[in-house]
Amino acid sequence: MTASDNGAFEASDIHNPFFITDHTIPFQVPPFEKIKPEHFMPAFLQGMKEEEDKIKAIYTQEASPTFENTIEALEKSGELLKRVSTVFFNLSSANTSTEIEKIAPEIAPQLSHHGDDIYLNAALFERVKFLQDEQHPDLSAEQVQLLDKTYKAFVRSGANLDDSQQARTREINKELSVLTVKFGQNLLAETNKFELIVTDQNDLAGLPDSLLAAAARSAENAGQPGSWKFTLHNPSVMPFLQYAENRQLRKQMYEAYINRCNYGDEFDNKNIVHKITSLRAEKAGLLGYKSHADYVLEESMAKTPDKVFKLLNDLWIPALLVAKQESYEMQEVMNREGEKGRLEAWDWAFFADKVRKEKYNYHAEELKPYFKLENARNGIFSVAGNLYGLTFTEITDIPKYHEDVIVYEVNEADGTHVGVLYMDFFTRESKRGGAWMTSYRRQSKKDDLRISPIISIVCNYAKPAAGQSALLTPDEVETLFHEFGHALHGLLSNVKYESLSGTSVPRDFVELPSQIMEHWAFEPEVIRNYALHDQTSEVIPDQLIKKMKSASKFNQGFSTVEYLAASFLDMGYHTLTSGESVDVSVFEKEQMDNLELIDQISPRYRSTYFQHVFSGGYSAGYYSYIWSEVLDSDAYAAFKEAGSIFDPVVSTSFRKNILEKGGTVDPMTLYKSFRGREPDVKFLLENRGLDKV
Repeated sequence: MTASDNGAFEASDIHNPFFITDHTIPFQVPPFEKIKPEHFMPAFLQGMKEEEDKIKAIYTQEASPTFENTIEALEKSGELLKRVSTVFFNLSSANTSTEIEKIAPEIAPQLSHHGDDIYLNAALFERVKFLQDEQHPDLSAEQVQLLDKTYKAFVRSGANLDDSQQARTREINKELSVLTVKFGQNLLAETNKFELIVTDQNDLAGLPDSLLAAAARSAENAGQPGSWKFTLHNPSVMPFLQYAENRQLRKQMYEAYINRCNYGDEFDNKNIVHKITSLRAEKAGLLGYKSHADYVLEESMAKTPDKVFKLLNDLWIPALLVAKQESYEMQEVMNREGEKGRLEAWDWAFFADKVRKEKYNYHAEELKPYFKLENARNGIFSVAGNLYGLTFTEITDIPKYHEDVIVYEVNEADGTHVGVLYMDFFTRESKRGGAWMTSYRRQSKKDDLRISPIISIVCNYAKPAAGQSALLTPDEVETLFHEFGHALHGLLSNVKYESLSGTSVPRDFVELPSQIMEHWAFEPEVIRNYALHDQTSEVIPDQLIKKMKSASKFNQGFSTVEYLAASFLDMGYHTLTSGESVDVSVFEKEQMDNLELIDQISPRYRSTYFQHVFSGGYSAGYYSYIWSEVLDSDAYAAFKEAGSIFDPVVSTSFRKNILEKGGTVDPMTLYKSFRGREPDVKFLLENRGLDKV
């Protein structure tokens, strides 16, 4: 089932859904229900062949380079490949299978080779460089941005290197393409492999009924009725660590969680981390950069590792002081309750919950009945309606890649179509951990006609039993608002070129639209609209809202420190220079010792399961969440200063200057267009309760 050498399809390919345009499919979403694993490889091969032909037509033409016959032609050259790649890699994250897992390491080096053939093509680069060197008074600002981005992509891929350097760059890219896939596959397999089976009901003391019910269902599905099964998926491990009174079982769960892919077996990622960091450093050196971080940050708001380290260091000292104070408070509770020994890492969540209850009379489980998933979803829809006039209508007769997925048409207040939104909420073994936003089609324009985006939100909430409601924790509600902010960035994009649309912005700017949405989640006038008791439909009492607000800055020392520690670890690996070699276990310990990180806290992500940076595109970029938090805290203050969190002038400005612009303008220019000045870090410090240190 492959394309022949001359590009003609074999007879068996005629039923491949990637080769068929079915105009009966609503909004031309991917025909998920018709796509089989065997369709991917032929579509990949044909997509690469078609793009090769179009690229060749660009660099062999006799006409002198113009923006239209070179840059725009290049932008449009890989439509089929883009379609199949988008579906394949999204499914490999959200709904993988044995067949997909086998295809991924096979296709990765081929795609790497294909990309190198484009960006290391001397004749093609010559045309791009010719245009970059010329003056273009006739081009729009967006066209100038696309030209500049295209030129930089060639240079940063090695177009200016000599033949031997380019050959080595190809080898590095090929190896990295396989290693990053393998890292993610190992992590998924390791996470799915672990299970803690509890048979003695006495060992369940302290655990909430909702977690016990889920664990009982999980055990029954695993063929062990009458017991309880706990896993390393967040909806299981996190509440277990927070509520389980059995300290030894907490320790077992915690150590299993932080040692994923670190056992020296088939799923061990230490050697992969070593190879990835070494290869990235070598490639950066070939391209003329001191380190991979220097290479990555050149295209960010931060620009240099020094500026990243300055932000991290400025926050580290006050955060660590607060975290130490938090640990003293928990140790006092331990001592008072007669628990022997000192506070350990597996005790933190458990005793933090006790301190929270003592100080604020705040019980997270008391809130869960008010955070029904469907209501929280309606809450984010309501916020989007109040801010931007958007409406969301469920579509049932549309292809979906899994039965749990729900699909919505998004419209303007006047009924104008905006885009399609897929929402995939529940954890499963075929889905990697975490939460993310992605797209199946990014917004663009063709002949001034807006091509609407197809956006997806993927989460990992515990799936309820049949007939019961999915109830979220406050953290999970916040995650939903966060990913929805990313979705709005993709949905409201209004640019011409797909490669500049939506979230096609620097890593340390892309979290602004997501993180600012978190600010609305628990505002009294918002929460009262969606936080209705699952059984009684009672609106959440003002007393509980006040408790949430009072406790909102609790444990911020811990959360800030564990995040910053991971950011330092990321930067540590990626400021290594070419030729430097590390022992992963030793390196990680040295990094944390240098920070004087207290034993009771581990980095939010340790090396062997740091998916963001070793297979998720955030290398030398994990700091971006806190960098963007400076922006989002300052941006939300604009609404507060205007006197309304739904102020129409401010919301219109945020939409027009941030959400619609994508990557068409320098991000700081965009931000200053919205705010009238650069952001002030004081609002972040206030939000995290670090301003009093």
